[in-house]
This record gives sequence, C-alpha cells and structure tokens, in this order.
Amino acid sequence: MHSNLLIFIWRRKLSFLLLAAGFILLALWTWAILVDTTKTLPSLTQANVAAAAAEENEVKANYQHVHIIQKLIAQANRVLRAERQKDKQNTIATPAVQRLLGNVRFLRPTQAKKAPLPLDDGYLFEQERLKILEQQQRQRNAGMEELNANAEDERLLSSAERQSQYERELQRMGVPVVAGIGPDGPRAPPERLVHLDLKGAPPKLSFLKQLLPVLRALGATGLLIEYEDMFPYTGALQPLAAHNAYKQQELRDFLETASVEHGLSVMPLVQTFGHLEYALKLDGFEQLRELPESPQSICPSQPQSLALLEQMLAQVIELHLPSNASHELPIKFTHIHIGCDEVQRMGECARCRQRLRNELFLSHVISLAHFVRRRWPHLNVVIWDDHLRQMTLSELQNSQIGSYVEPMVWVYFHDIYQFIQPQLWDTYAKIFPSAWAASAFKGAFGESLLVPPLQRHLENNIRWLAVIAKEGGRFAKGLRGLALTGWQRYDHFAVLCELLPVGMPSLMVSLSTVSKGYFSTNPRDSELLHVLRCVFQPDSRRSGHPWLQLHPNVHHSQLFAICSYPGHLVFKYALRLYDKLAEVGMYLQQTREQSAWLSDYNVRHNFSSPLRVLELTARTPQLIEELRVMAREAQQLLWEVYDEHTVAEFVEQHIYPSISALHRQLSSGQLLLQRRTWPQRPLPLSLEYQQDMGLITLDQQPQQPQQQQPH
Repeated sequence: MHSNLLIFIWRRKLSFLLLAAGFILLALWTWAILVDTTKTLPSLTQANVAAAAAEENEVKANYQHVHIIQKLIAQANRVLRAERQKDKQNTIATPAVQRLLGNVRFLRPTQAKKAPLPLDDGYLFEQERLKILEQQQRQRNAGMEELNANAEDERLLSSAERQSQYERELQRMGVPVVAGIGPDGPRAPPERLVHLDLKGAPPKLSFLKQLLPVLRALGATGLLIEYEDMFPYTGALQPLAAHNAYKQQELRDFLETASVEHGLSVMPLVQTFGHLEYALKLDGFEQLRELPESPQSICPSQPQSLALLEQMLAQVIELHLPSNASHELPIKFTHIHIGCDEVQRMGECARCRQRLRNELFLSHVISLAHFVRRRWPHLNVVIWDDHLRQMTLSELQNSQIGSYVEPMVWVYFHDIYQFIQPQLWDTYAKIFPSAWAASAFKGAFGESLLVPPLQRHLENNIRWLAVIAKEGGRFAKGLRGLALTGWQRYDHFAVLCELLPVGMPSLMVSLSTVSKGYFSTNPRDSELLHVLRCVFQPDSRRSGHPWLQLHPNVHHSQLFAICSYPGHLVFKYALRLYDKLAEVGMYLQQTREQSAWLSDYNVRHNFSSPLRVLELTARTPQLIEELRVMAREAQQLLWEVYDEHTVAEFVEQHIYPSISALHRQLSSGQLLLQRRTWPQRPLPLSLEYQQDMGLITLDQQPQQPQQQQPH
C-alpha cells in the first residue's frame, strides 16, 4: 500500500512541484499587495494631502505593481523552463498536468479594485508584459477615445448631412425649418436691436433696467426706443407729454445704464409724418392735420408742421447727448429713427393735392433728414421703407434720398419675399449704401392679442436671417442689422396688444436665434436656458422629449412655465387668464347660442323652462367670482411692471367684458325665472324685431282688389 503511494507520488512529482511553485507565487503576490496597502493607507486617510502628492503616490504605486509583477513573471518563466527541461529528460507530462498548466496566467491587477490575479488560458511569457502596459493605457483613455471617435464621425459627415440632421431635430422640436440656416450657415447680423414701444403702456424704468442684462446676454447690441407721449417734452411742447411721462433725469439714468454698463446703443424713434395722433389730437395742434377729421398724419405743406417736428427732434436728440455743463456719461447714439410709415392720409388737403404723392413724401423726409444732418453731423437718419416700395428707380435717384437716410425694411410675416421681392432689393441697393431689416417678437398678429404666437414670430426672424444673408451682399456697406419690434398698440387710439412681460419668451427665443445666426438645438450650446434661469436642465435623451417644443397653434412652450426671468409671473398669469377667458367664452356661447332655453329669442319673448334656466346659469356666479379674483391678482402682479393706469386698462380690456357678459346672462336668467304663467302658442310677434329687419306682418300687407265675377 505504501509502496504504491510512493510510486504514484514519484510519477506525479512534476505536477506536485508545479503546484507547490504556484502556491509560493501566490503567497509572494499576496505579501506584495499587503505591503503596498500598508504603505499607502496612511496617505489616503489624510484629508489635507495635496492633489499633486496624491498623483505622485499613485504613479509610484503603479510602477511598484508593475515591477513586482515583472519579477513574478520572470520567476515563473524560469520555473517553467526548468520543469520543461526536466520533463524532456524524464517523461511526458500527464493530461492533468497539461490542464493545470493551461489554466495558469498572471495578469496585472487593476489599481482600483486590487483584485487577485485572474487565471486564463495560455502561458504568460516575457513579451506579454508590454501587452499588459498597453492594455492599461487603453483602459485609462477609453473615454477620450470614445469622444475622439464621435468627433471623427462628425468630421466625416458632409455639410449637407449635418444640415439634414439639424433640420430633423428642428422638426422634432416644432421649430420652423428654413433652408440654409444652421450651424454651418451664414453669420448673425452685425446689429441686433430690441424695440421698446412705450406708447400707452410704458413699463416702469426699474423693470426695464432688469431687462438690460438679459437682453445683452442673449446677444442684443442696442435698443430702438419709441417714446411717443412718454418723452418728457418741455416748453411749448409740454402738452405733448402724457401725465405719466418719464422724468428727464430718470430717463437719462436709464439710457446711461443701458449704454455704459451694458454696452447697448440707443436709437430713439420719433414719428414725423404718420402716427402723430398723440400730438394732432390735442387742442392747439389740430390745425396741422392733413384732414380736419383725422389726427393720423401731419400736413407737410404747412410751414408750422416742419417747425413743430424740428422742435420735437431737437429735444429728443439733446436728451441723448451729454450737455457741456454736466458730467453725464456719453450714450452710444449714432442713429435716429424718424418713422414715416403708414401715412394713411397724405396728399389730400388743398395744398398737398397740387403735388405728386411720392414727391411730397420724399421732399418731407429729405427736409427733416437735412435738418438733423446739418445740426448733428455724426447722426445717421433711419426711416421705415413701406412708402418707398411703390416708387420707381428714377424717382428715388432724382431725389437723392440715398444720401440722407437709411431705410429699415419691415415685414412681420413668414413670406418676406411676398412684400419685398428680389427686384426691389436690387432697387434699394442702387439707391442706399446700406439698410436695416425689422422683424417682430410681439404685436404683429392681432390688434388685441393677450399672448403672442411664439412659433410664428420665431419663423419670421429665422426667415429674415436667410434674407439678410442672401440680399446683404447687394449693398455697398451691407445690411447693418435687424431690429426686433414689439408693438404695444397698433396706433395711439388702439387698445393694448400683448404686454411686454407676456412677450418675453418670444423675445428671448427670437433674440438668441438671430444673435447666433440659427436656432441652437443643443441646450448646452444655447444661452437661453441660462438666461431663463430654469430650475432644471432638460435632457431629451432621458425624457424622450425635446427641451423646447413649439407648435404653430400653441402660444407657448412648457419650458417657460418652469423658468424664472423678468416678467415670468406676468407671463404665467397671462396663460392662466387666457385659458379662463376661453372657458368663459365657450360657456357663454353654449348657453346663449347652442342651448334652446337661454337664447336671445327666449329672453326677448320671456319664454323658457325655469328648470333649464337654473341648470344653465348654475355656474355663472362661480365664474364671476373667479374672474374677480384674477382681476385682483392682475393688479398685484402688474404693479411690479406698470403704473395704475396701465393695470386698470388691462383689467378693463380683458377681464371686465367677460364679467359684464356673465352679469347680463345672469340677469336674463333671473328675468325668465320670475314668470309663472306663459301664453299659448303661437307667441306674439316682436314688432321691434320686425321693424329693425324691415319685415312686415301679414295684416300689414296691402290687400289686393277682388276681381269681379262675370255675369
């Protein structure tokens, strides 16, 4: 028995020797790891170790690991070579030994886990040490290699392929797609002006100051300020100023803040032909009207008209220039806009009818521009272009108007070439060395809108980028820039359209787009989210939805309901009011026009079912109270932006009509409920209704003479 065991051990001596060598190597490796851990543990527990020292220790530990492994590999190779030599001399290894050797492989442990050396198939010879180091380096640079691979893929894409990907993402977001506009498209226009229309709803200057850093951060380069009756006129022009007009010092302080602190230029706008209702409506100025019944436009044939306009321009310009006796800071002021758009009554008085309309217009504009250029040579004069569109090239050339003014071409709809065709651009380029363009961010798609259609305004601005890129090269000095207009009223007598805080999302999206030259689909590359101060960073890859979603029939995106920016509370309130007014309007329409018991016919004849009337008017008191609460909320929110006059006008325009309609419906219902007996059918005819419609009843019809029967 013992002899058999000894014989078995002797025959398997090589296997036992290799097994013992393996245990020895494992013990050496474990000892090396423990020694290394003991040395590096104190340094890891010290909280104040510098980053450089930690990096140096890490490098030393890496070299130590590699050195130990190299020694182990060399020792293992020597053992293997010796055993193989003995095996050749004595006997061949058994299959069991071959399987054991085949499962031995030494790998350098990763630094993070410091796991035991794994076993793998095949031998580890000397040349494999280089492979270990290469694999380690590849693991360290795996993330960088992936980024480089992605960048390489991007470089391999052609410009057309990148544009196609960009346009697909725009379509997914609901952003209008315009050919040629994208990251590889034309550059942004040099100047980006934001229009502040102050007529009728002037924001507080404190709110406008909050707006300045936002506009600058989104790429605005200047302000186009239309004062109208909010300018603090003095002397003989003092009646032109509204009772709540800005004070001179406050206005000057705002202009200096915009220009000096935020680097924004200022272009004042003074209407000098049409849209002069705020002046010509007044007693003492009505004699300057083109027609006595309309205060819309001034008569250019009267000498007093030019004198009035020159005084208005002088006071506005002087306020924007530092006086010699003061220490006021200089304002970036290089252009003045003199309006001259939509002159609806021109060439109609007895004097003006003796001249051609185009000649009358050009002569008036040149006279005013000459006055400005003669007195302030450093100023350039800008006018709206709509009255120039119908003029011939010879008319424009003969007048030499190109030496006096720069046109600002304005179109607020998506099809710009419908209004300004290529041949007109060619005409303008032959007359004017440079020109401006004007889009809109609010006040262009409805005289009394509550919330602007953001998607339509964004499309208008994107299409203007394409037009500027295409047509700017025609002009000797190019197109100077784009003005984003935001009208507060369509004219002086019109009611309010979208308030400035309600139009802020539309302004910010359009302004950031024209400032980059395209709409950025990547939220990390867009300044919009940073300026909006959103409470989260939306990630379309996680949610499956784009960070901004716009649709043609939607006035806003959900993004603006979770962000904070100047006027965001007013914007969110306007959305709620919009929904509430739509609910009330549908309720009134249903009860009055679609129901069969509370229609005008029922009310006129005082004939209806009491039970049905009670059902139809049950919600009316609740809706009245909800609107009253929203009216009080409007007063609180709008007070941060406007004075009490604008707040009262807003409530009276948007909320009071719905409350009045609900009260009328409730009164009609109460009148119907008072009746306890009703007449038989048919109901008596309404004589008032018959007379208003010009109808006659049968008993009022003239009787035809009876024909005599023959005998």
